Amino acid sequence: MDVPLQPTVRVFFHPDSGTFSYVAHAAEGGGAAIIDPVLDYDAASTCAATQSADAIVDYVRTRRLCVRWILDTHAHADHLSAGGHLRTQLGAQLAVSRGIVGIQAHFKDIFGLGDAFAADGRQFDRLLDDGDALQAGEFDIRVLATPGHTSNGLTYLIGDAAFVGDTLFAPDVGSARCDFPGGDAATLYDSIQRILALPAATRLYLCHDYPPAARREPVSQSSVAEQRARNVHVGGGTARAAFVAMRQARDTTLSPPRLMLPALKANIRGGALPAPAASGVAGFGDLR
Repeated sequence: MDVPLQPTVRVFFHPDSGTFSYVAHAAEGGGAAIIDPVLDYDAASTCAATQSADAIVDYVRTRRLCVRWILDTHAHADHLSAGGHLRTQLGAQLAVSRGIVGIQAHFKDIFGLGDAFAADGRQFDRLLDDGDALQAGEFDIRVLATPGHTSNGLTYLIGDAAFVGDTLFAPDVGSARCDFPGGDAATLYDSIQRILALPAATRLYLCHDYPPAARREPVSQSSVAEQRARNVHVGGGTARAAFVAMRQARDTTLSPPRLMLPALKANIRGGALPAPAASGVAGFGDLR
């Protein structure tokens, strides 16, 4: 029986947005992939910065890694993607689900972006479908469609590691909301079951953690076995109908993410920022 590759996974935590970003690689000097990088953003001043993303660049360069892919698990509504910045810095390709095209079309109308914005995914280097495979040096990356939180959710499988985005949270937190455009609780349940069908020892890397009072420190990782047994929303064989009823009731109590508007304006552009405003402040005034 083949033993799956166990990539080295370096975790980067962004406290302001509670986001985990990752560099997955096999060896120093080898190929690598970056998952869900974050651009720093101050809502009060509408100014962005790259310190958090540049820490990833430093890690990559120190270890002489060749980053082949920058991968977003979905169109994030709670932080700005640093994908565009890292693509420029590292010469990697930027990829996301093909479902981004529908999200672009939806928010193009809401934001009144007009003909200047192309809602066809061209802002990314690769649009991914379920079952696609990418290569990053010594390892293959398998693409698993896991929509529900958003319509374009993906999980990336690299050896024994799975990067699940917001499809699952830590076992004592549960699952993500489904009330964004294109979200659907029944679809999320089915996507979670795809993840739980992976081998029990699979390492699951989370995009966010919201620790309950009993656990103060955020955690970036769980396993399929832990999620099957202990996830408060789907563990122990929770039925689909019960999950959907819980998720729909819970979502009505949630406030919009703090950075939702600036995040979506940037992230449908692949993490690029709008054109500079008249003030010359690199377009950040348009992100409020």
